[in-house]
Amino acid sequence: MGLLVGVTVLWAFSFSLIGVYLAGQVDSYFAVLMRVALAALVFLPFLRPARLRGRQRLVLMGLGAVQLGVMYLFFYQSFLLLSVPEVLLFTIFTPLYITLLDDALFGRFTPFYLVTAALAVLGAWVIRYDGVDSGFWLGFMVVQGANLCFALGQVGYRRLSAELPASLPRYSVFAWFYLGALAVALPAFALLGDAAALPTSGIQWGVLLWLGLVASGLGYFLWNLGAVRVDAGALAIMNNALIPAGLVVNLVIWNRDADLGRLALGGAIILAALLLNEWWERRRRLAAMA
Repeated sequence: MGLLVGVTVLWAFSFSLIGVYLAGQVDSYFAVLMRVALAALVFLPFLRPARLRGRQRLVLMGLGAVQLGVMYLFFYQSFLLLSVPEVLLFTIFTPLYITLLDDALFGRFTPFYLVTAALAVLGAWVIRYDGVDSGFWLGFMVVQGANLCFALGQVGYRRLSAELPASLPRYSVFAWFYLGALAVALPAFALLGDAAALPTSGIQWGVLLWLGLVASGLGYFLWNLGAVRVDAGALAIMNNALIPAGLVVNLVIWNRDADLGRLALGGAIILAALLLNEWWERRRRLAAMA
Protein backbone atom coordinates (compact mmCIF):
# COMPACT_ATOMS: atom_id res chain seq x y z
CA MET A 1 0.00 0.00 0.00
CA GLY A 2 2.90 2.34 0.73
CA LEU A 3 4.03 2.11 -2.92
CA LEU A 4 0.57 3.02 -4.19
CA VAL A 5 0.30 5.98 -1.82
CA GLY A 6 3.76 7.23 -2.83
CA VAL A 7 2.98 7.02 -6.55
CA THR A 8 -0.39 8.70 -5.95
CA VAL A 9 1.45 11.71 -4.51
CA LEU A 10 3.96 11.61 -7.38
CA TRP A 11 1.24 11.52 -10.05
CA ALA A 12 -0.78 14.21 -8.27
CA PHE A 13 2.02 16.67 -9.07
CA SER A 14 2.26 15.37 -12.62
CA PHE A 15 -1.36 16.20 -13.45
CA SER A 16 -0.83 19.86 -12.63
CA LEU A 17 2.47 20.03 -14.50
CA ILE A 18 0.78 18.71 -17.63
CA GLY A 19 -2.13 21.13 -17.30
CA VAL A 20 0.03 24.19 -16.69
CA TYR A 21 3.02 23.64 -19.01
CA LEU A 22 2.07 21.14 -21.73
CA ALA A 23 -1.67 20.94 -22.45
CA GLY A 24 -2.53 22.94 -25.57
CA GLN A 25 1.12 23.94 -26.05
CA VAL A 26 3.02 20.73 -26.86
CA ASP A 27 1.77 18.05 -29.26
CA SER A 28 0.17 15.37 -27.10
CA TYR A 29 1.49 12.47 -29.19
CA PHE A 30 5.02 13.81 -28.90
CA ALA A 31 4.56 14.17 -25.14
CA VAL A 32 3.44 10.55 -24.91
CA LEU A 33 6.33 9.39 -27.09
CA MET A 34 8.86 11.26 -24.95
CA ARG A 35 7.42 9.90 -21.71
CA VAL A 36 7.48 6.31 -22.92
CA ALA A 37 10.92 6.55 -24.55
CA LEU A 38 12.52 8.12 -21.48
CA ALA A 39 10.87 5.57 -19.21
CA ALA A 40 12.29 2.78 -21.36
CA LEU A 41 15.76 4.32 -21.10
CA VAL A 42 15.53 4.16 -17.30
CA PHE A 43 15.11 0.39 -17.30
CA LEU A 44 17.02 -0.72 -20.41
CA PRO A 45 20.38 -0.84 -18.54
CA PHE A 46 18.85 -3.34 -16.09
CA LEU A 47 17.21 -5.54 -18.72
CA ARG A 48 18.14 -9.22 -18.58
CA PRO A 49 16.24 -10.82 -21.50
CA ALA A 50 17.08 -14.39 -20.50
CA ARG A 51 15.12 -14.07 -17.25
CA LEU A 52 11.77 -14.25 -19.06
CA ARG A 53 10.49 -16.84 -21.50
CA GLY A 54 9.45 -15.69 -24.95
CA ARG A 55 5.73 -15.77 -24.15
CA GLN A 56 6.23 -13.84 -20.93
CA ARG A 57 8.17 -11.13 -22.75
CA LEU A 58 5.37 -10.74 -25.26
CA VAL A 59 2.76 -10.60 -22.51
CA LEU A 60 4.69 -7.91 -20.63
CA MET A 61 5.14 -5.91 -23.82
CA GLY A 62 1.45 -6.31 -24.55
CA LEU A 63 0.56 -5.02 -21.09
CA GLY A 64 2.75 -1.95 -21.63
CA ALA A 65 1.21 -1.37 -25.05
CA VAL A 66 -2.29 -1.48 -23.56
CA GLN A 67 -1.76 0.22 -20.18
CA LEU A 68 0.34 3.10 -21.53
CA GLY A 69 0.23 3.16 -25.31
CA VAL A 70 -3.40 2.51 -26.24
CA MET A 71 -4.68 4.08 -23.03
CA TYR A 72 -3.00 7.39 -23.88
CA LEU A 73 -4.42 7.34 -27.42
CA PHE A 74 -7.95 6.99 -26.03
CA PHE A 75 -7.29 9.52 -23.28
CA TYR A 76 -6.00 12.32 -25.50
CA GLN A 77 -8.73 11.74 -28.07
CA SER A 78 -11.35 12.19 -25.37
CA PHE A 79 -10.35 15.84 -24.90
CA LEU A 80 -11.46 16.51 -28.49
CA LEU A 81 -14.95 15.24 -27.66
CA LEU A 82 -15.54 16.35 -24.07
CA SER A 83 -14.81 19.18 -21.70
CA VAL A 84 -12.10 18.62 -19.11
CA PRO A 85 -14.61 18.23 -16.22
CA GLU A 86 -16.50 15.59 -18.22
CA VAL A 87 -13.30 13.64 -18.96
CA LEU A 88 -12.34 13.72 -15.29
CA LEU A 89 -15.82 12.66 -14.23
CA PHE A 90 -15.86 9.65 -16.56
CA THR A 91 -12.50 8.33 -15.32
CA ILE A 92 -14.07 7.41 -11.99
CA PHE A 93 -15.32 4.05 -13.28
CA THR A 94 -11.82 2.51 -13.36
CA PRO A 95 -12.18 0.82 -9.91
CA LEU A 96 -15.22 -1.13 -11.10
CA TYR A 97 -13.31 -2.41 -14.13
CA ILE A 98 -10.39 -3.47 -11.93
CA THR A 99 -12.54 -5.54 -9.59
CA LEU A 100 -14.38 -7.26 -12.43
CA LEU A 101 -11.26 -7.94 -14.51
CA ASP A 102 -9.26 -9.18 -11.52
CA ASP A 103 -11.96 -11.69 -10.61
CA ALA A 104 -12.24 -12.78 -14.25
CA LEU A 105 -8.49 -13.33 -14.72
CA PHE A 106 -8.10 -15.17 -11.42
CA GLY A 107 -11.26 -17.24 -11.90
CA ARG A 108 -13.29 -16.01 -8.92
CA PHE A 109 -16.03 -13.57 -7.97
CA THR A 110 -15.76 -11.26 -4.95
CA PRO A 111 -18.92 -9.16 -4.58
CA PHE A 112 -17.49 -7.17 -1.65
CA TYR A 113 -14.83 -5.64 -3.93
CA LEU A 114 -17.63 -4.23 -6.06
CA VAL A 115 -19.09 -2.56 -2.97
CA THR A 116 -15.85 -0.83 -1.97
CA ALA A 117 -15.06 0.06 -5.60
CA ALA A 118 -18.53 1.58 -5.97
CA LEU A 119 -17.88 3.67 -2.84
CA ALA A 120 -14.63 4.92 -4.39
CA VAL A 121 -16.56 5.84 -7.55
CA LEU A 122 -19.12 7.70 -5.43
CA GLY A 123 -16.38 9.64 -3.64
CA ALA A 124 -14.74 10.67 -6.90
CA TRP A 125 -18.14 11.61 -8.35
CA VAL A 126 -18.83 13.89 -5.39
CA ILE A 127 -15.53 15.68 -6.05
CA ARG A 128 -15.72 15.93 -9.80
CA TYR A 129 -19.33 16.06 -10.96
CA ASP A 130 -20.02 19.34 -12.79
CA GLY A 131 -22.86 18.25 -15.03
CA VAL A 132 -22.86 16.86 -18.57
CA ASP A 133 -24.66 17.80 -21.77
CA SER A 134 -26.73 15.67 -24.11
CA GLY A 135 -23.98 15.09 -26.67
CA PHE A 136 -21.43 13.30 -24.54
CA TRP A 137 -22.03 9.62 -25.35
CA LEU A 138 -19.22 9.14 -27.88
CA GLY A 139 -16.80 10.89 -25.57
CA PHE A 140 -18.03 8.77 -22.67
CA MET A 141 -17.23 5.59 -24.61
CA VAL A 142 -13.76 6.85 -25.56
CA VAL A 143 -12.93 7.59 -21.90
CA GLN A 144 -14.17 4.15 -20.93
CA GLY A 145 -11.73 2.74 -23.49
CA ALA A 146 -8.92 4.52 -21.66
CA ASN A 147 -10.22 3.31 -18.29
CA LEU A 148 -10.42 -0.29 -19.48
CA CYS A 149 -6.89 -0.17 -20.88
CA PHE A 150 -5.46 1.19 -17.63
CA ALA A 151 -7.39 -1.35 -15.56
CA LEU A 152 -6.47 -4.26 -17.84
CA GLY A 153 -2.79 -3.35 -17.66
CA GLN A 154 -2.80 -3.36 -13.86
CA VAL A 155 -4.78 -6.56 -13.48
CA GLY A 156 -2.85 -8.26 -16.27
CA TYR A 157 0.42 -7.46 -14.54
CA ARG A 158 -0.96 -8.96 -11.31
CA ARG A 159 -1.79 -12.13 -13.24
CA LEU A 160 1.61 -12.31 -14.97
CA SER A 161 3.51 -11.59 -11.76
CA ALA A 162 1.74 -14.51 -10.06
CA GLU A 163 3.43 -16.80 -12.60
CA LEU A 164 6.93 -15.39 -12.10
CA PRO A 165 9.38 -16.58 -9.43
CA ALA A 166 9.28 -14.50 -6.27
CA SER A 167 13.08 -14.21 -6.44
CA LEU A 168 13.02 -12.55 -9.87
CA PRO A 169 14.00 -8.85 -9.59
CA ARG A 170 11.14 -7.13 -11.39
CA TYR A 171 13.34 -4.23 -12.50
CA SER A 172 15.44 -6.67 -14.53
CA VAL A 173 12.55 -7.35 -16.92
CA PHE A 174 10.32 -4.25 -16.72
CA ALA A 175 11.92 -2.59 -19.75
CA TRP A 176 9.80 -4.95 -21.87
CA PHE A 177 6.73 -3.11 -20.51
CA TYR A 178 7.94 0.24 -21.83
CA LEU A 179 9.16 -1.21 -25.12
CA GLY A 180 5.63 -2.46 -25.68
CA ALA A 181 4.26 1.02 -25.03
CA LEU A 182 6.91 2.47 -27.36
CA ALA A 183 5.69 0.16 -30.14
CA VAL A 184 2.36 2.03 -29.94
CA ALA A 185 3.57 5.57 -29.18
CA LEU A 186 6.13 5.77 -32.00
CA PRO A 187 3.80 4.99 -34.93
CA ALA A 188 1.04 7.06 -33.28
CA PHE A 189 3.27 10.16 -33.34
CA ALA A 190 4.45 9.38 -36.88
CA LEU A 191 0.86 9.14 -38.14
CA LEU A 192 -1.02 11.59 -35.93
CA GLY A 193 1.54 13.90 -34.35
CA ASP A 194 2.23 17.55 -35.16
CA ALA A 195 5.95 18.17 -35.61
CA ALA A 196 5.30 21.92 -35.52
CA ALA A 197 4.09 21.74 -31.91
CA LEU A 198 7.23 20.55 -30.16
CA PRO A 199 8.46 22.05 -26.86
CA THR A 200 9.82 25.58 -27.20
CA SER A 201 11.08 26.35 -23.68
CA GLY A 202 13.44 24.88 -21.15
CA ILE A 203 10.55 24.51 -18.69
CA GLN A 204 8.58 22.39 -21.13
CA TRP A 205 11.57 20.13 -21.80
CA GLY A 206 12.20 19.91 -18.07
CA VAL A 207 8.59 18.89 -17.41
CA LEU A 208 8.85 16.21 -20.12
CA LEU A 209 12.06 14.90 -18.56
CA TRP A 210 10.40 14.73 -15.16
CA LEU A 211 7.30 13.02 -16.56
CA GLY A 212 9.34 10.53 -18.56
CA LEU A 213 12.08 9.62 -16.13
CA VAL A 214 10.21 9.90 -12.84
CA ALA A 215 6.42 9.93 -13.25
CA SER A 216 6.35 7.33 -16.05
CA GLY A 217 9.64 5.50 -15.55
CA LEU A 218 9.71 5.15 -11.80
CA GLY A 219 5.98 5.72 -11.29
CA TYR A 220 4.52 2.94 -13.42
CA PHE A 221 7.09 0.45 -12.20
CA LEU A 222 6.31 1.16 -8.54
CA TRP A 223 2.56 1.33 -9.17
CA ASN A 224 2.46 -2.08 -10.83
CA LEU A 225 4.75 -3.47 -8.14
CA GLY A 226 2.36 -2.17 -5.50
CA ALA A 227 -0.61 -3.55 -7.44
CA VAL A 228 0.79 -7.05 -6.95
CA ARG A 229 1.15 -6.62 -3.19
CA VAL A 230 -2.40 -5.52 -2.36
CA ASP A 231 -5.81 -7.07 -2.93
CA ALA A 232 -7.99 -6.05 -5.85
CA GLY A 233 -10.28 -3.96 -3.65
CA ALA A 234 -7.46 -1.77 -2.34
CA LEU A 235 -6.03 -1.39 -5.84
CA ALA A 236 -9.40 -0.32 -7.20
CA ILE A 237 -9.87 2.28 -4.47
CA MET A 238 -6.38 3.73 -4.88
CA ASN A 239 -7.11 4.39 -8.55
CA ASN A 240 -9.64 7.01 -7.50
CA ALA A 241 -7.50 8.38 -4.68
CA LEU A 242 -5.60 10.19 -7.45
CA ILE A 243 -8.50 12.60 -7.92
CA PRO A 244 -8.50 14.30 -4.48
CA ALA A 245 -4.70 14.13 -4.36
CA GLY A 246 -4.41 15.90 -7.70
CA LEU A 247 -6.92 18.55 -6.67
CA VAL A 248 -5.10 19.26 -3.40
CA VAL A 249 -1.77 19.74 -5.18
CA ASN A 250 -3.38 21.95 -7.82
CA LEU A 251 -5.08 24.07 -5.17
CA VAL A 252 -2.09 24.47 -2.88
CA ILE A 253 0.59 25.17 -5.51
CA TRP A 254 -1.27 26.79 -8.40
CA ASN A 255 -4.23 28.21 -6.45
CA ARG A 256 -6.79 26.83 -8.88
CA ASP A 257 -10.44 26.91 -7.91
CA ALA A 258 -11.77 23.87 -6.09
CA ASP A 259 -14.83 23.23 -3.96
CA LEU A 260 -13.23 22.45 -0.61
CA GLY A 261 -16.45 21.04 0.82
CA ARG A 262 -16.89 18.55 -2.01
CA LEU A 263 -13.18 17.74 -1.95
CA ALA A 264 -13.32 16.93 1.76
CA LEU A 265 -16.55 14.92 1.46
CA GLY A 266 -15.39 12.93 -1.58
CA GLY A 267 -11.99 12.28 -0.04
CA ALA A 268 -13.64 11.07 3.16
CA ILE A 269 -15.81 8.63 1.17
CA ILE A 270 -12.77 7.24 -0.67
CA LEU A 271 -10.88 6.90 2.64
CA ALA A 272 -13.89 5.15 4.18
CA ALA A 273 -13.96 2.72 1.25
CA LEU A 274 -10.28 1.94 1.76
CA LEU A 275 -10.71 1.42 5.52
CA LEU A 276 -13.77 -0.77 4.93
CA ASN A 277 -11.80 -2.87 2.46
CA GLU A 278 -8.88 -3.24 4.88
CA TRP A 279 -11.26 -4.27 7.69
CA TRP A 280 -12.89 -6.89 5.48
CA GLU A 281 -9.51 -8.27 4.28
CA ARG A 282 -8.24 -8.53 7.86
CA ARG A 283 -11.42 -10.31 8.92
CA ARG A 284 -11.14 -12.73 5.98
CA ARG A 285 -7.49 -13.53 6.79
CA LEU A 286 -8.35 -14.23 10.42
CA ALA A 287 -11.21 -16.51 9.39
CA ALA A 288 -8.87 -18.43 7.07
CA MET A 289 -6.40 -18.96 9.95
CA ALA A 290 -9.06 -20.18 12.35
